[in-house]
Amino acid sequence: MKKRLNVISLLFLLLIFSYCGKEGKQQIEPQGSSAHTALAEIDSLMWQQPDSALACLIPYFDTCCRDAKFCVSTTTTFNRHYANLLLSELLYKNDYAQTNRPTLLQAVHYFDSLVREAPPSKGGGGIKKDLSHPTNLAFLDARSHYINGVGYYENDSVVPACAEYLKALEVMENRFDEKDLVGKKAQFMTYIYNRLGDMFSDWFMMEPAIVCYKYSYDYSVISPISLYSISNALLHIGSQYDIKGDKDSANYYYSLALTEMPDTTNTYYRDIVSTKALLSYQLTHQAEAPLACLKQMAVLAGDDEERMTRYLLVGNIYFEEGLYDSALLYLEPVMENKENRFLQIQLANYLRTIYDSFGNREKAEECMRYLALCNEKGAENSALVSQLSEMFKAQMSQKQEKEVGAKRKLAVKKTLSIVVPIAVALVLVFIVMAKLRNKKLLRQQQEDADKKLDETDQRHRMQQAAISGRLKKSNEEVRKLKGQIKQMDDLVAKSETAISFNEEPICCLIMERVKEGRFKSKIDHFTYKDFALEKQQLLDLRLAVDRHFGQFTVRLKKSYPELTNSDLDYCCLYLLSLTDADVAALMQRAYNTVVERDGKIKKILGSNNPLPYTLTAIANESLFY
Repeated sequence: MKKRLNVISLLFLLLIFSYCGKEGKQQIEPQGSSAHTALAEIDSLMWQQPDSALACLIPYFDTCCRDAKFCVSTTTTFNRHYANLLLSELLYKNDYAQTNRPTLLQAVHYFDSLVREAPPSKGGGGIKKDLSHPTNLAFLDARSHYINGVGYYENDSVVPACAEYLKALEVMENRFDEKDLVGKKAQFMTYIYNRLGDMFSDWFMMEPAIVCYKYSYDYSVISPISLYSISNALLHIGSQYDIKGDKDSANYYYSLALTEMPDTTNTYYRDIVSTKALLSYQLTHQAEAPLACLKQMAVLAGDDEERMTRYLLVGNIYFEEGLYDSALLYLEPVMENKENRFLQIQLANYLRTIYDSFGNREKAEECMRYLALCNEKGAENSALVSQLSEMFKAQMSQKQEKEVGAKRKLAVKKTLSIVVPIAVALVLVFIVMAKLRNKKLLRQQQEDADKKLDETDQRHRMQQAAISGRLKKSNEEVRKLKGQIKQMDDLVAKSETAISFNEEPICCLIMERVKEGRFKSKIDHFTYKDFALEKQQLLDLRLAVDRHFGQFTVRLKKSYPELTNSDLDYCCLYLLSLTDADVAALMQRAYNTVVERDGKIKKILGSNNPLPYTLTAIANESLFY
């Protein structure tokens, strides 16, 4: 393997730096296959073996070695832009700088134009398949924006990079249904959210970073990029909570990351164990076990960079313990090797305190100058952070609106699937009954006509009596038919209203979610977002309460006008004897917020008893009305 990589690297360097003076351009096409088919095969290979894919792609390019600009040798416009997109992706995946930015920007505009010309349609991401296009155009367009963002970030253009990542997300979410985001598309979504999460983390924007890493986790579950992608996403989520100071949430995600780890001989495993060891010290202030663990992880480190990371954590604990000599032994090597700005600031603070305690004024002032410089840069970058935050909020708002619209359509579809069959069944029943009645009347009239022909004038009075009897019988049949219709109406009404409050469909739905979710007060309510109640479901619950408890919400509002409409929704939930943790998950509110509202409602009602007890007593007063 190592020999093959050396050959590939040599070939790549020769193509860039040695062929400048060669006369003519050599076009290499695979035998028996068109250019775009070969490029599609390289595309497929890229997702598993980017080094081999780069070696296969290089023959399609000639070079001008002085400025390292690439000119594609393929003939068609589509192939030229497709090849330049692949080149940018493969340079990135093989840790080379993006040297073909001018041609990449042309590819971005080209794929944008193709996607704009094709209106969204169901299936295939909204782009009709064409034999000349080997892969889905919307996917290529999103990838071009993503890799363009990578190029911006390599040049320290953070805001344009963020805009390109968000544009890639917009293309994927607008052109593909959620069910289509599997396989390579799911992996691509993971790449985008990882880049956004890393970027927000670098700028200390923990909340957006957490959201991005959680989406990265969701797509990693669908189609993992590697054996460790799920654990790595959970580790990133935990580290953001750790930086925020939410130690309980951090510990939860660290433990979950360890559970998902397939083996214990990799860097990700050592990262998780090390962060949990430091967190254990921060929670217990017992240094012996965490120090032993961190030193063992330092011994097992795969390279100097990882070892320096472990040293930083060891030095951190020694610093907190006041053992400055030992702390300095571990922290000074880290200051020489770390590039992470957040860690550098931490180190500078630690070392300044240590040097002050040792009386080393020169080095203490050096740390102070570095921190002052960081503060100046922080003030300069506040506008950039604000801009990034607004861009991300706008994207998430658009995403949430789309999700709400999809849920609304699904709810309407479900409602129609129930209401339409019932309506059709009722119409059919009425039609059948009307036909039977008409048939019976026609048969009776025919019999009457026959009797009239056979009867003589002498039986005229008997015929009149018979006719009178038949009319009476018809009236009785009509009354009977009306009774049957009323019985059917009563049956429909009974099917819509449950026998008891707890048997109402909405109550059953809520209790099923509570049973399935097993909600915990210490877990972030965002984790239970899939269990949240919609506005229509809260309205259904209120209607069910009013039906079974004599207009309970109307009476409650009239007796206690201080209660808001939102308070009434909470009161209806408490009638199901739910806990505050259950209500927090279902209403998607923080647990502390729900507890405060619980206290507010108790105060308004003038009762110190648990709300389910108090509200049930008020609801049961409807029995006396």
